[in-house]
Amino acid sequence: MPQTVRLRLVYALCLLTAIGCGQKNDQNSDRYSLAENWPRLQSKEILGQPSGLGIDSKGNLVIFHRAGADPDAAAQSKIPENTIAKLDADTGKILESWGKDLFGWPHGLTIDYNDNVWVTDVGLHQIFKFSPEGELLMKLGEERKPGDDQRHFNRPTDVAIAEDGSFYVSDGYGNSRIIKFSSSGKFLFQWGEKGNGKGQFDLPHAVDLDGEGNVVVADRENGRIQKFDAKGNFLREWSNEGGGKVYSIKTDPVNRSIWAVDYLVGDDDQILGSDILRFGTELEFEAKFGRSKAYEGPVCRYHDIEMDNHQNIFVADLLENRVQKFSPVQKK
Repeated sequence: MPQTVRLRLVYALCLLTAIGCGQKNDQNSDRYSLAENWPRLQSKEILGQPSGLGIDSKGNLVIFHRAGADPDAAAQSKIPENTIAKLDADTGKILESWGKDLFGWPHGLTIDYNDNVWVTDVGLHQIFKFSPEGELLMKLGEERKPGDDQRHFNRPTDVAIAEDGSFYVSDGYGNSRIIKFSSSGKFLFQWGEKGNGKGQFDLPHAVDLDGEGNVVVADRENGRIQKFDAKGNFLREWSNEGGGKVYSIKTDPVNRSIWAVDYLVGDDDQILGSDILRFGTELEFEAKFGRSKAYEGPVCRYHDIEMDNHQNIFVADLLENRVQKFSPVQKK
């Protein structure tokens, strides 16, 4: 089932305001409520710091997480616990887990049109493609050897897969570039360099494709979203005037929307938290909810965003090592 069919959201949402992390809503806005006691985990189940999220064709949520790993230890060895978990999106119950002794420091996760699982590892400097059952299908990059050529990455952050199987990699913390590969993993071309001009990046942290094959990039440290055509030609950008760093983006071609999450720290290093933002296809800002309004719950640091075909929004919170689920409140 095509990803565009799975990512159904109501395009006619009115102005979203605050309820993220327990925030209140303004009157006359469509509302999202935070799901309580979700996910439901057994005491023996480990769900560590979540870094990447994906939805498969059955509507299950797949999470790439860091288990109980210490970043210093992960730099020398691979995480001995399971790092990929598949959850029932309704109940939050873990359906299956795998990924022991495979990864150094998990980052991005993407589910393709065939339910294959793609992940990026910023500790190993590698890209992995697995079958839905966890069989390794492709591996790019050389383990723990960063580089900036066609065969190496430097802390790659995310992958976006086109319908023909070709894919784009945001690379990332060490290299400020986007790379396109064929479906077999052959290098095709790249663009980008360190900077804040059009087509430049300061930590391209997430990448996704819209319904027309355009490439949308979360340019994190520049606090903006950039949009390019399939060849890497610059089209337009949106800059976060509120100062938040843009951590992740998710396109919704069915409903012609683009969603994003940001993160803001004050001048005195006070953590102010995250917003969830919605845009039209031309990156015209439409709405946001989260940090910008009154909080009733803990401050969050959203690292990734995903949504299912029931309009539920899932966000990975690095501060509390959890995944939050927001569901639309039906109008009476």
